[in-house]
Amino acid sequence: MRALTVTELTGPAGVHVKEAPDPAHGDGVLVDVRAVGISFPDLLRSQGLYQERSEPPFIIGSEFAGVVSAAPHPSGFSPGERVAGIAAEAAAERVACSADDLVRLPDSLSFEQGAALVLNYETAIVALEVRGRMRAGETVLVHGAGGGTGTAAIQVAHALSGTAIGVVSSDDKERAAREAGADHVLRSSGPWKDEALSLTGGRGVDLVFDPVGGDRVLDTMRSLAPGGRWLVIGFVGGAIPQVPLNRVLLRNIDVVGAYYGGYVQARPGARLEIHRRLLEMLEAGHIDPVVGPVHDLDQGQEALSALADRRAAGKVVIRLA
Repeated sequence: MRALTVTELTGPAGVHVKEAPDPAHGDGVLVDVRAVGISFPDLLRSQGLYQERSEPPFIIGSEFAGVVSAAPHPSGFSPGERVAGIAAEAAAERVACSADDLVRLPDSLSFEQGAALVLNYETAIVALEVRGRMRAGETVLVHGAGGGTGTAAIQVAHALSGTAIGVVSSDDKERAAREAGADHVLRSSGPWKDEALSLTGGRGVDLVFDPVGGDRVLDTMRSLAPGGRWLVIGFVGGAIPQVPLNRVLLRNIDVVGAYYGGYVQARPGARLEIHRRLLEMLEAGHIDPVVGPVHDLDQGQEALSALADRRAAGKVVIRLA
């Protein structure tokens, strides 16, 4: 089978389409992949900078959508079913994974949307609902609101009966945030902290969903209301900020880590519970993934470059069929 393979740890330039052995599904579920979501961790892995380092050659990708081709009887899945899920080395024509890593893909969603579903939305659920304890009527400020995770956070915030203020860096990303349903959209190059305070009557936001990091740390803290929660998702801005704990103390705010993979791995049954919440939000009509650039498998370098250059608006997807 063909697979998008990291041959050297040089970023997008070191990623090529190569032949790879078909996966052996064993007791798992075998899926013919139709679309793969590409995310910032894939870029980091291609550079050798991710916290879980892999040595080349290896196949990138962790989220996908496709059609079940084989499944053991106890799995609950049958050949021909449309699914979305998470698997190691997902950017390939076929993947094998545990049934616990799959959800059924509604007919209302395309395969491209399915490739933007599980990891992004379940990250937002863990961050906002579980770790952030978001309540109805609260307001969340979403950094990186035009990307795959940011657009998911906007929709999960609405599913939790909250208000979403997006912060973006370009016109294209503003369009993506608005397509996701953001109540307000601010520019990262402008006085977004002051604008967020104005939108909340000077009180500040209840939560900040932050996959960006970088140099926004002080204004992020200042944008929070007393008792607010700063949800640390990642660092696509590059720098990992140093948090001045005296400001955490004086403002009575929380700094909360929200690492989806670590959360579900450490808690038996957590993945299935988060799947259940995702499906509930889908059935209620709250979720409609925003797909950005769609590339063919042979354009894998360009897909990663769009993330590296921070050009991507919506979820970056690779279509395999």
